[in-house]
Amino acid sequence: MDHPLRSCLSSIASLPETWAEARLSAWRAHEICTIVMVYSKNHLPFLTAANPRARHNKNYYTHRHTAWFMRYLGHLSADDPLYGYLRDDIFPQIGVRARSPGFRVYQLPASNHVYLYEDERSQTRVIGKFFGGLPGLDPRTATRHMDREFSNLTYLRSIGFTGYPHYVARPLGRNASLNNVLVEEFCYGTSFATFIVNAIRNGARDVLFEKLAALAYFLATLHNRTVHEHTVDFTKDCAYFDHILNNLHDAGRAGPDEVRQFRQLKENWVRQSCMWEDRQVVVHSDVTPPNILFGDGLWVIVIDLERMKLADRVFDLGRVVGELQHFFIQYANDKWLAEPFIGHFLWEYACHFPNRDAAFASITCRVPFYAGLTLLRIARNGWIGGHYSRRLLDEANKTLG
Repeated sequence: MDHPLRSCLSSIASLPETWAEARLSAWRAHEICTIVMVYSKNHLPFLTAANPRARHNKNYYTHRHTAWFMRYLGHLSADDPLYGYLRDDIFPQIGVRARSPGFRVYQLPASNHVYLYEDERSQTRVIGKFFGGLPGLDPRTATRHMDREFSNLTYLRSIGFTGYPHYVARPLGRNASLNNVLVEEFCYGTSFATFIVNAIRNGARDVLFEKLAALAYFLATLHNRTVHEHTVDFTKDCAYFDHILNNLHDAGRAGPDEVRQFRQLKENWVRQSCMWEDRQVVVHSDVTPPNILFGDGLWVIVIDLERMKLADRVFDLGRVVGELQHFFIQYANDKWLAEPFIGHFLWEYACHFPNRDAAFASITCRVPFYAGLTLLRIARNGWIGGHYSRRLLDEANKTLG
């Protein structure tokens, strides 16, 4: 398939390497307003930027230009079973021991029931992610999801994602009897979305190029460190593709004829040998802007590993490409303005292989399928309007075709 996205990306390979290399020098703390991995005022394992407003404003969650505000709910009752679990099992792991601590509770925006618990004396924070009580999840399935994310976090940390420049949140505990809660450390950082929006609205292009290079480095490290002996089973990704189409049809976003057309496009990809040839690797599987945080320089902090799995490495790369296209469509009304950033991201990813040109050619052969899948995935969401969903479906059709 001679795809326009692939043709555009392929031209990047002929550019001088100095163009694609990121300028990764650190910048002043007050310019990025980011703290990475602060457990408490007296425990700073990774000292990067120190923004006083982020340290002391208890509702300050991320970047000063795109702040996410937590909703304060009050104090956790000492009679709540969770109180004893936090006091006796969780907070002592991070150096907080008290007979009668006071825990402030904040609700965070997320698809799961996610809350922040802060010890009011030390200002130490942890995150509680509850898998129980979610629509469509029976208790046994909820426990399985809780255990899976705990195991995924533990596994990635066991293979080295515990310090600069690549960090995975530390799991502190899980408890099926407390509504299937997973507790992990709270990570400070600037969200991926902040850099994308600032590039579009404020012209902060260079910083986005830098962060895309850092993300490419993280993903290449994850993928290359977890290469599996078996080749990609593309049928699994095709099954996921069909699942997304069913969601779109059930939601009234795509009619029967359009669904059949998308299935035919999928079959065209099934016949491409490049979709089956690479080795399986561990993929994050949900590399969306809320799940990627950045600190100074190359710092990348990753959260939400519930969907981690073995798949084609381009599953992650295509997700990033599709998200970039989505943001530029949404905020600039032109997905093609994302192309310099997409080409840069993929070229930087390819630099982590012995033959950069060959790696770039291999991944760009498969990117359009996974980017198109990402656009379909976004289009099914109920939080976006019907008109914009239609725009995404049309763009997905072009990308897949």
